[in-house]
Amino acid sequence: MDHHLQPDAAVFVRFMREASPYMRAHRGHTFVVYVAGELVAAAGFPQLVQDLTLLAGVGVRLVVVHGTRPQLAQRLKEAGLETTLKGHLRVTDAATLTHAKDAAAAVRYGMEAQFAHATRVRPLGASPLRIVSGNHVTARPAGIIDGVDLQFTGEIRRVDTAALQAQLEVVDVVLVSPLGYSPTGETFSLNAMDLATEVAIALKAAKLILLSPDGALLDGNRALIRQLTLREARERLKESTASRQELVSAARACQFGVGRVHLLEAADGALLLELFSRDGVGTLVSDTPFDQMRQATIEDVGGILDLIEPLEATGVLVKRSREKLETEIDHFMVVVRDGATVACAGLYPFPEDGMAEIAGVAVDPDYRRHGFGKWLMGALEAKARVLGLQAVFVLTTQAHHWFMELGYLPHALEVLPGERRALYNFQRNSQVLFKKLD
Repeated sequence: MDHHLQPDAAVFVRFMREASPYMRAHRGHTFVVYVAGELVAAAGFPQLVQDLTLLAGVGVRLVVVHGTRPQLAQRLKEAGLETTLKGHLRVTDAATLTHAKDAAAAVRYGMEAQFAHATRVRPLGASPLRIVSGNHVTARPAGIIDGVDLQFTGEIRRVDTAALQAQLEVVDVVLVSPLGYSPTGETFSLNAMDLATEVAIALKAAKLILLSPDGALLDGNRALIRQLTLREARERLKESTASRQELVSAARACQFGVGRVHLLEAADGALLLELFSRDGVGTLVSDTPFDQMRQATIEDVGGILDLIEPLEATGVLVKRSREKLETEIDHFMVVVRDGATVACAGLYPFPEDGMAEIAGVAVDPDYRRHGFGKWLMGALEAKARVLGLQAVFVLTTQAHHWFMELGYLPHALEVLPGERRALYNFQRNSQVLFKKLD
């Protein structure tokens, strides 16, 4: 019997295995998703709604904030009205406000219809998707900016978090339109991305997801910027070419407690790839680094074994039992990406000889081009310097060229500390590489 999966099936199985920890991790958390008006009007919007429905189905508490800018612009064009922008805000007079209300209502009803359709294609027996909207935002006039009265353009004064939280307990999706209301009964047009940001902050959301035509950030070579810390985001905002509203919103959200902000283009399936795969397809902005190197703990033993056991099976590394690794875990450092251990290495000092061995260097095959191995080697060499050691060495059977690129030189067996030399396995015939520390 042929037990090999067909290529498409194998990809699906691998994705599901990688996605399952994220399904558990996301369950019960609040995500605020901003959907630009351009995406609502795009041909792929029904697929995006299906993906949002899937998020609700795995237990995400979902708040969706939609934009209306192109829909409003079209209505104003058809009415022969012209408006101006002040920064990223539209000047809203009374006539424009009427069209803003109509555009918001039309987009909202269209989205509810798409969610209803997504509900119909759910598995037989699944409960209908429950979606609700309401007046959750108190607003006030944005006022006069640089001499320009924005009139009925508003700024968020308060988000009714109690009402939102109560609704999230009983519905699948809360839909928020870019309108706010004053205690005196006035209606104000709001910037939808600003609104999504403030809703995420007010709810202390685990994630703010900004879906826009511009999508993720690119560097000068048009390559995807996968991650930014809050500090790095602020530095980019100092550059005039990087002052996109998405980045401004991301920095503000992270500053005020939102765990992670995802900048994402709404290509088909992009939302699922971003949230249910380790690397994602967008730009992640977080107050903490996405990739973290730290001292290993006993909880990391399983992840380290996953890395080193395939290398042990092929003879690249000497076999370590779980029990031995547990007793030696204080020697190891790990690189963790989004909760998964992707690289590890250990430092074994011989203080009387003024040197240390670096051993158990392993990197997940999917990340061997990310520089994690070199990053770990540099950290362990720095640790050896702090311990007052003058040199480090490695024993390797297959990676000597890689270590030589890092400044390690071949040496005779006699360079090893006597204690380590007594344990040398002549059957493996490992090459000794040695490096003096500055």
